[in-house]
Amino acid sequence: MEFISLLGRVFIHFLRASGQLGIFTVKAIYNCFTPPFYFKKIAEQLIEIGFYSLPVVALTTFFAGAVIALQTYTGFARFSAEGAVAMVVLIAVTRELAPVMAGLMVAGRIGAAMAAELGTMRVTEQIDALSTLSTNPFKYLISPRILAGIVMMPVLVLIGDVIGICGGYIIGVYKLDFNASSYLVNTWNFMEPMDVISGLVKASVFGFIITLLGCYNGYNSKGGAQGVGSATTNAVVSASILILIFNYILTEIFFNS
Repeated sequence: MEFISLLGRVFIHFLRASGQLGIFTVKAIYNCFTPPFYFKKIAEQLIEIGFYSLPVVALTTFFAGAVIALQTYTGFARFSAEGAVAMVVLIAVTRELAPVMAGLMVAGRIGAAMAAELGTMRVTEQIDALSTLSTNPFKYLISPRILAGIVMMPVLVLIGDVIGICGGYIIGVYKLDFNASSYLVNTWNFMEPMDVISGLVKASVFGFIITLLGCYNGYNSKGGAQGVGSATTNAVVSASILILIFNYILTEIFFNS
């Protein structure tokens, strides 16, 4: 009976948390599209999420493209199919590596920062002070972050696509002795709009997930400094898991044929 009781408590806790997250999501989306809009806060978040995350995304995608070029060359050389390296690098970077790696890096950087900032504001009662001053916390704190995440993640992924392909090009030309013009021609010929579009759609979804969970965990944190730390950890872990889950779902939608 104790085991059954434990399962029941876990299930009830899961339902309660899911309901709270669902209500929070609906309120956040509603406030994203209704006035007033705090454009200064949105601009601040665009810079924070986009500009300051660019170095880590660029570094990650560059070496991801370089590693894919090395690994695929090693495998294709066994079948005398080295010319397919450019195609594999292109598809791997645009469809999977750039959006997923960028999403995970931004989740670790931005998701944790949002949870810590909002969690500190919650435990120090700054969010309650905003409500006292007749300022909607969702519009002032959460909506700008979610809008900025949805807008800037595709920009980061698009830049990551270019840098990741450049990483594969540099390894292919300067280490694996590919002809530079031939490599570029193969990359261009194999490029399809859907490869890039699917990565950008994934990026928008990942941006929404990262900012939503960062805001949710920070906004609902409690228990002082320990609660803020737990909210930060939960934001990063939950966002990373959902990124991988939704990556499969979106891939299935785009490429099930």
